[in-house]
Amino acid sequence: MLTTTGRRADHPPATRAERIAVAVVTVTFGLWLLVWALVVPVFQAPDETAHIDATVHLAIGDPWVAPGEMHVLNAVQAAAAQQATLPKSEWSDFAELLGGAPGESSTVDQMTQHPPTAYLVGAVVLKALHFADLRWDHAVLALRLVDVAAVTLLPLLTWASVRRLTRSPRAALIGALALFATPQLASIASSVSNDAPVMLFAGVVVWLSVRLLTGDLGWRTTVALGVTLGALIWIKGTGLPAVPFVALVALVAGAGALTLRRRVLRTVVTVGVAGLIGAWWWLHNIVTYGRVQPNGYTAMRPPKDFPPGEHPTLAHFLDVSWGTLARTFWGSPGIKAQVSIGDLLTSLLTLVALVVVLAFAFRRAPDRRTVLVLAVFPALLIGIQTYTSAHAYLTTTEVAATQGRYYFPAIVCLVALSAVAWRRLAPRGRAGDGLAVGLAVVLPGIGLYGLGVVASWFWNAARSPPDRRRRRPVRGARPGATGARRGRAAARRGGSRRDGGRGRPDGRPDPPPRRRRAHDDGRLDRRSAERPARSPPPSTRHRAPGAERNC
Repeated sequence: MLTTTGRRADHPPATRAERIAVAVVTVTFGLWLLVWALVVPVFQAPDETAHIDATVHLAIGDPWVAPGEMHVLNAVQAAAAQQATLPKSEWSDFAELLGGAPGESSTVDQMTQHPPTAYLVGAVVLKALHFADLRWDHAVLALRLVDVAAVTLLPLLTWASVRRLTRSPRAALIGALALFATPQLASIASSVSNDAPVMLFAGVVVWLSVRLLTGDLGWRTTVALGVTLGALIWIKGTGLPAVPFVALVALVAGAGALTLRRRVLRTVVTVGVAGLIGAWWWLHNIVTYGRVQPNGYTAMRPPKDFPPGEHPTLAHFLDVSWGTLARTFWGSPGIKAQVSIGDLLTSLLTLVALVVVLAFAFRRAPDRRTVLVLAVFPALLIGIQTYTSAHAYLTTTEVAATQGRYYFPAIVCLVALSAVAWRRLAPRGRAGDGLAVGLAVVLPGIGLYGLGVVASWFWNAARSPPDRRRRRPVRGARPGATGARRGRAAARRGGSRRDGGRGRPDGRPDPPPRRRRAHDDGRLDRRSAERPARSPPPSTRHRAPGAERNC
């Protein structure tokens, strides 16, 4: 088999011990995702409420409407209200929720800006399990397990890609372990999200691309790459940057062994197969809306001008973008579960990863062309997302569409580039072996630290008494519960619910109400406890209110 330079490839077969090791890592990663699926509370992972709602919409037979026209079901909001106010034993099944809280709320579900593919799969799973008879959290867990099953193969794909690229069993195994060092990846992969299947198919695309770039020039691999790319872009727009990446791979692969005419033909076949499978949705958007992907957030974040005396600045944009990207790439589990693994640690990890890759991965070497081509995929993701975020900042005054998980489709590329860089950086001999052992210990350790932070948050939240939790009136929640409590409290004070308890049985007026202080009865005032202790720093004043909800 020939490489891209025409030389015969040297890919030693995996030993039995190596195959056992990678199998253990893959199974452990699946169990790791299962733990995350059980630990992170429902509706807390980024956009999980919208993803669940979109899936339920299809499961009950609703159509996939235009972006911005779908609204969150009252039944889904009622489930969220039960989670905040009731013990788990009193939670309803979906039939009770749909019957007790019919219709839609006023909250927009922006997920119809994406293809319905991932949600159709989830709807089929719900209907197969007769989800109407399941308690709502059990139905959500079933959807989470579908995503867990999809992403479990990611260490195997990473190992195969790194081993093919570096020809190093040790680097390949450490590359598979590196996935544990990103707790946010585990959080996204174990929640209800359309990002999970994107990670699976993007990983397969990168693995097949590495095979082509390292000498596997068979038509079977080429057609498989086109089919996988088509499935990827059929799921979500974050897969679209893979189209020019794959076109470049097909054009470069075999240079020196194949003529330019044959490589152009292979490129046309690969992109054509992908287009036949997944381009229809994006062509529909162009014809219907005049753009590749409409914005489902227009109703929530319409265009507006900056306040008088303020204007966009590059320093502010870079400040908010860097902080948000670093935090949400490594570990920021979700909406109310805003538990980061630490700003200092995330910034340090980001800087080290960037410096090592940029300084060592692209050095002159026989595999330099392959490394440069692999870098195109993450570079396209960064460029497109930066443009989208800058456009949102200039038109809505908010730095939005900036999330670290948007780069997870290229996670196998990023690990492969890091493996090449660290392999060139590591000294030979015992020192290199020691560095490899150290990385094999440190990388899963970072993941365990992130899981420990989230688990401690969940444990503390679960131990809080129900009356100390935050309660929000949600349409579809138990009607009259708050009013009944007010009525009973008013009756105890000698008044009615309507007059707020003022007035005594003897006709004398109540004394003026005593201002409740934080230490009354040894309890914190709930409203004071819920109010932020201080205003947000200036670097975040233009950040979108739902920064974790940017899909």
